[in-house]
Amino acid sequence: MSLAMTRAERETFLAETRVAVVSIPEAGRGPLAVPVWYSYEPGGDICFVTGGESKKVRLLRVAGRLTLSVQTETAPYCYVSVEGPATIGRPDFERDVRRTALRYLGEQMGETYLRATASQHENSVLITVRPRHWLSADYRKWGS
Repeated sequence: MSLAMTRAERETFLAETRVAVVSIPEAGRGPLAVPVWYSYEPGGDICFVTGGESKKVRLLRVAGRLTLSVQTETAPYCYVSVEGPATIGRPDFERDVRRTALRYLGEQMGETYLRATASQHENSVLITVRPRHWLSADYRKWGS
C-alpha cells in the first residue's frame, strides 16, 4: 500500500494552518532551512512574507527556487514537501501580513504581534512559490 497522498489530500493538508520549513540552496554548505508561516489554497501558489534583507531573500535571488516542507507533530505522522520556482514581490498588508498573523496567532495575539512588528512591515517582501514537485506520506494509511 502506498503512503503517498493523493493530489486532493496533499493540497488539503498543505492548506491547513501549520508551520513550514523552507529550504534554499546555499553555495559551499548545506541549504538554509528555516521555519515560516505561509498561506496556501488548493490548486494555487504558496506564499510567505519575510524581511527584504533576510538571508532567505539573498539566497533565493541566486537559486530562484526553494523547497517547503510541512509535517504533523504527532503520530501517525504525515508530511508534504513541495519544490518549485519562487518569485519575490511586494506584499499586500491586509492580505499577506495581517491575515497570516491572525491565522497563526488568533485575533488578539495577532493584533499585538502586528503592532510590535509594525516597523518591519515596510521592508518586507512576498515570496510566491509555484509547486512543481511534490512528495508526501500519510502514515494513517497503514491502519486502513
